[in-house]
Amino acid sequence: MRKRLEKITLILAAAVLLAATHLYITFYTPPSTTPESRIVTIERGLSFRMIADKLEKAGVVRDAESFSFAARILGAYKKVKAGEYEFTTSMTPMEVLEYLVKGKVKRYLITVPEGYNIIEIASALDEAGLVQRQVFIARALDPALVKSLGLSGPTLEGYLFPDTYAFNKGMSADEMIARMVERFRQVFSEFEFEVEKSGMSMRKIVTLASIIEKETGAPSERNLISAVFHNRLNKGIRLQSDPTVIYGIPVFDGNIKKQHLSMKSPYNTYVNFGLPPGPIANPGKDSISAALRPAKADYLYFVSRNDGTHQFSKSLKEHNKAVNQFQRSMKLTKKVGAEG
Repeated sequence: MRKRLEKITLILAAAVLLAATHLYITFYTPPSTTPESRIVTIERGLSFRMIADKLEKAGVVRDAESFSFAARILGAYKKVKAGEYEFTTSMTPMEVLEYLVKGKVKRYLITVPEGYNIIEIASALDEAGLVQRQVFIARALDPALVKSLGLSGPTLEGYLFPDTYAFNKGMSADEMIARMVERFRQVFSEFEFEVEKSGMSMRKIVTLASIIEKETGAPSERNLISAVFHNRLNKGIRLQSDPTVIYGIPVFDGNIKKQHLSMKSPYNTYVNFGLPPGPIANPGKDSISAALRPAKADYLYFVSRNDGTHQFSKSLKEHNKAVNQFQRSMKLTKKVGAEG
């Protein structure tokens, strides 16, 4: 009797050990010790067994059936979130399940440069394969979406804050837009006291900031550019800003012509007084700051020095002299280049 009990005990112990070994392999043994990357897209509506089969085929799990068994035991069978995932072949089944249940989808870092407009942002997102260009543009130009986000104006131009974002392929255009607008609000809130003191609306500040953003590539000049525009606005002088004119041209070939400066457009600041009806790009924090903190200078004009900086002038006479000087310099440079 005693020997029989000992035999049964040994058999049970062996069975328990075997089961424990199987469970360990099922839960904690990766398909490979070499961490090779695998991208797997889990579509909405797939059964867990279909998901497990995809993972086995991609080499992310050793065996689809064992992986499904593990998911059942852990209660993860119906908790998987759809999306694009990046796994490695050295991940354990437990780690793979954690990714699927917590929705740790692959993130794409997208940098929106300062001064990009809606169309340029849409093109960058489309190129990254995150959203169709026309879909993003249509949503960013939808007045109903603008209103739902608590902003004024017909479009979201100016409020899609330039920054680096982590997006995934499962996100909609609205979700991406909301993230950018939220970042704008965070940054703009830092200037709350100055905004109230300025007497300008958010929209006017962002509009002016967008013009400053497009007018110079030299950070040190932003406050001087701002001073020129503030002085012109205070004196009732047209802003005469080329970037505003360009924004109002439906199809711009990169060459601003004389006829463009006289065309009828709400964005033509050579014809119209004051600020254009809205932002012409999405300005960064420094340009917003410059719009609120113009330099203490009485400049009214500036012209490009052809090196990324500008020559500032207080009178039209000084300005015309600077224009002649730097335009002549540019023509000479082009001539030498052609002759060379």
